[in-house]
Amino acid sequence: MWIIRIYYFTMIRQTLSLYSKLLSASLLIIVAPVVGAQQTDHRLISGFPDSEIISTEFESDSNYSLVLGRLQRSRGVVIPENSERLRGDVTRLIYEVSQEFNGEDVQHFFQEQFAERGYEQLFSCAGRECGSSNYWANDIFRNRVLYGPERNQYFTAVRIDTALSEPSHLVLYIITRGNRRIYAYLEIVQPTGTAAPVELVSSELLVDIEQSLSVAVPGLTFINDRQLDNAVDLSGMASELQNMPERSFYVVAHLTGPQELEQLLNRSAIRAQTVRQQLINLGVGSSQLIARGLGPLAPSCSAGECLERVELVLIQAVD
Repeated sequence: MWIIRIYYFTMIRQTLSLYSKLLSASLLIIVAPVVGAQQTDHRLISGFPDSEIISTEFESDSNYSLVLGRLQRSRGVVIPENSERLRGDVTRLIYEVSQEFNGEDVQHFFQEQFAERGYEQLFSCAGRECGSSNYWANDIFRNRVLYGPERNQYFTAVRIDTALSEPSHLVLYIITRGNRRIYAYLEIVQPTGTAAPVELVSSELLVDIEQSLSVAVPGLTFINDRQLDNAVDLSGMASELQNMPERSFYVVAHLTGPQELEQLLNRSAIRAQTVRQQLINLGVGSSQLIARGLGPLAPSCSAGECLERVELVLIQAVD
């Protein structure tokens, strides 16, 4: 009995010791803004305020099916009630929106922008009238990060430059996932040879880390604790870390839930190691990164729903 008690209290002391070392840096997120990725919007559309591009794709001279109706499954195949076949250069963008807003706010912003730019609306739907979100995410867009409850989805298709013989087209899909993350997904189809890839500008994510001591890693979505979603792109952060080879960082994962403390600590440690390994795979030196999991022990943060965040915490040299 005494051995069990001694082990238990030793474990608690070790946990609290690690917590005390990292808490001061973590709590700085309360007063220090999270430095998000800067971006270059597509020239045909502006992103929602307080959002960031977390993924871009470009495909030249591609066959494209423009959805113009509700989705339905027929003989095992998902098809829209109406569609139009296009060919051109296709740009795909995913914006992650601050959780201070909701899907309706995002939809209203883009609808106003479409009207101001004179874009012709071809089809629009909201909620369950759009069909299954699973169909949109997995069959139409082929991106599982866009899957969420049907009631939380919006879709719009517009035509641009209607006076031209070969107009451009744009589709917008907005989804609020079960974890409350909000994504605005855009596909822009332009005549072949007239478009160029949208490039993310260096985010300078680590510029202020000397002062703030920590930054939250933006745009992280986990398929499970050991696997990041395919849409997650850490290449920009990896590049910046490679430019700071003399600096070392804790990769600190936070996680909350109904499980016991020890389980949450273990799971968050696995998540931290997953992010660390991805950065190493992208060229960051393994000696620069130490993975740690705090579970639910540091819930304070500035953005409300960020209890499952992952942070980089600067390891300060001891004099």
